[in-house]
Amino acid sequence: MTINSLTADTRKQVDTFLQQKLEPLTLNKRLSQAMQHGVLLGGKRIRPYLVMTVADICGANQDDALRAAAAIELIHAYSLIHDDLPAMDDDDLRRGQPTCHIAYDEATAILAGDALQTLAFEILTESNMQDIPAERQLQLVHVLAKASGARGMCAGQAIDLQATAKNLTESALEQMHLSKTGALITAAASMGVLCGSSDAQKWQEKFEQFARYLGLAFQVQDDILDVVGNTEALGKPQGSDAASEKSTYVRLLGIEGAQRRLQNLHNKALQSLSDIPYNTDKLEQFSDLLLKRDH
Repeated sequence: MTINSLTADTRKQVDTFLQQKLEPLTLNKRLSQAMQHGVLLGGKRIRPYLVMTVADICGANQDDALRAAAAIELIHAYSLIHDDLPAMDDDDLRRGQPTCHIAYDEATAILAGDALQTLAFEILTESNMQDIPAERQLQLVHVLAKASGARGMCAGQAIDLQATAKNLTESALEQMHLSKTGALITAAASMGVLCGSSDAQKWQEKFEQFARYLGLAFQVQDDILDVVGNTEALGKPQGSDAASEKSTYVRLLGIEGAQRRLQNLHNKALQSLSDIPYNTDKLEQFSDLLLKRDH
């Protein structure tokens, strides 16, 4: 089994849900098309899978979990569109397709990202969820907003841009990735718990701990794949981090050092799962496949 086959059912559910949300947006056809280009042309749906799997473990209503999963994927998609812009990473390829600003234009890409971001919060607030108290529905919004903004993903991207061509310490590099990549992955686990039963809420910290280690390990693996992967499999140019003089774990620790760091983080993630009194086999399988992927 691969990570793509593991997440296939979630990908189908989330993509169907998002298509239904995006198709009626006809006020400006070009903007709507750019939004669909940014969110529906591939992707493993790692964050939605984490939301829905944790939610299932915690006894959630799956329709409620699907809304949360779709919302986090919209935030992820918006961030990729903006990350690819000339003012940031200036990438031409994403998931083997032209990036949004290449397929359309820079202004349309910015607007598409903005619109996907706001659609995420519209989905989380447009109606009462079936089995989630209003207080926890509000917490879903708070968790996603915090992970997306100046205390999470945006801060991480700002640090990344400022660190170009500089040598960060391992501690600084870790903080950057805990914000840029890890914050949204941790939010996915947290949102899954919030969708669950009242009893499950006491284990939120352990699920978040698992996700923090997993998110950091995921980024270490990304850094390794940028060196040893290939453009076709990655869906973006191989070696793009090195070419852009990005701060990475491979640049700091070397390939073997980065691989040891990856294994250490994976072990810590699995240890966090062992402390949770539920059947977390699916999350263990997920982490194994995610951190052994080749793209």
